[in-house]
Amino acid sequence: MIEKNLPGSFTGTALEPWLRQQGIDTVVIAGYMTHMCCDTTARQAVHRGFTVEFLSDATGTLALNNTAGEVSAEELQRAILCAQQMLLSEVISTDAWCRRIAQ
Repeated sequence: MIEKNLPGSFTGTALEPWLRQQGIDTVVIAGYMTHMCCDTTARQAVHRGFTVEFLSDATGTLALNNTAGEVSAEELQRAILCAQQMLLSEVISTDAWCRRIAQ
């Protein structure tokens, strides 16, 4: 287990060297919250040359309401997934991902 203290799983951790030592070139994103830790970690992984698979139904977020505006959890989730799919990650369902790794 690698403990992290900031949104990005690569920041201040030994994750990258550990992945490289294991010969791992793909990072799978699952967790909470999509718009913060998941998005940040996916972007960091891409910047470090990893392939990223972002599990659309194994990530989640919550509604936000602050001085910048208001957005529902569903809207925020969809927006982050759309942004990830553009150039960063392959956004895929858990079922499709499980079928892929079972081959």
